[in-house]
Amino acid sequence: MDECRAAVVVSHNEPLEIQKVPVPELEPGALLVRIEASTICGTDVHRWHGPLGGGDSLPIITGHEPCGYIEEINGERTDILGKPVKPGDRIVWSYVACGHCYYCTVALQPCICPGRASWGHNRSDKYPYLLGSVSEYMYVPPPCEIIKVPDDVTSASAAASACAYRTVMHGYDRLGAIKSHETVVIQGSGPLGNFATAVAKDHGAKQVLVIGAPAARLEVSKRMGADEVLNLEEVTDPKDRRQWVKDHTDGRGGDVVIQVANNMAVPEGLTLLRGGGRYVWIGAGGKANVGLNDFPQEMILHTIRSGEPRHWLQAIDFLSSRKDSFPFEEMISAEYTLEQVNEALQAMAKYEIVKGVIYFN
Repeated sequence: MDECRAAVVVSHNEPLEIQKVPVPELEPGALLVRIEASTICGTDVHRWHGPLGGGDSLPIITGHEPCGYIEEINGERTDILGKPVKPGDRIVWSYVACGHCYYCTVALQPCICPGRASWGHNRSDKYPYLLGSVSEYMYVPPPCEIIKVPDDVTSASAAASACAYRTVMHGYDRLGAIKSHETVVIQGSGPLGNFATAVAKDHGAKQVLVIGAPAARLEVSKRMGADEVLNLEEVTDPKDRRQWVKDHTDGRGGDVVIQVANNMAVPEGLTLLRGGGRYVWIGAGGKANVGLNDFPQEMILHTIRSGEPRHWLQAIDFLSSRKDSFPFEEMISAEYTLEQVNEALQAMAKYEIVKGVIYFN
């Protein structure tokens, strides 16, 4: 097999092209995975609209949320638990950190390793070519940690765990225990917000309040454990949203506020937090116009980026062990073929769906 088909961004804001991309030779320890499902993330939409961070050099294969079957391994590999993996195993896999810098070895914070590598923004015309998930095959570099997907987790949910859900697990890891008297406020009702709702409920929160839109997403929020929801499209004044939270918390504000909407929501989120509360900013990395006077007294701020390999495993285990408690499949609200990738991106951009998935079989 010399080539496979993939969805390639050749120009920002223009339709993606289905191109034939070379299948690379595997370096020792690398894997080739046949993709079964790739979910679409908001970051994919942002990268399609324009370069992020230091800039994306086109062309790139879109997508960074894959789940698939091992097609080929160059040598022997084990998963994150030390168990051998083989062709035919269904897997997800972590991003790459260098393993040698200060952040990897001393601070134990590989998410901010300067040599860290991720997917969905790598040139498709340079080796190893297949580092985007909306592709028939994907290359897995040797340093990646491999997580096997159990039979009771669907490939679509497993794919979502490869970004959205593992980032949420990272946030809760940093947050620590939620006490039984605490109220958790979730800013956002997309895939991250609804998964965060389920985890908050599972972790014992007294109540979970979700602020988001549109109404269809908030209906999913309720089924994922939200006690009360507030529609941003109906309550447009931030002061009214703040009062709604206070009305549900004896006038104090949330004990925990988790922001999974966008950076612009951070200033408002801080007004929803009680003094001494904990604010979790998931997906931090952009800019938010926040002044020193905006922070509640004695608050704790956690800024969360991506995840460490264990968070991939935690997300998969949560999907498997809590499958009877939460309707995870409702968050995968639309299915597409590779040829429909532009339709999927448009639907995500317009908030018409909670999360879309591209299937390859």
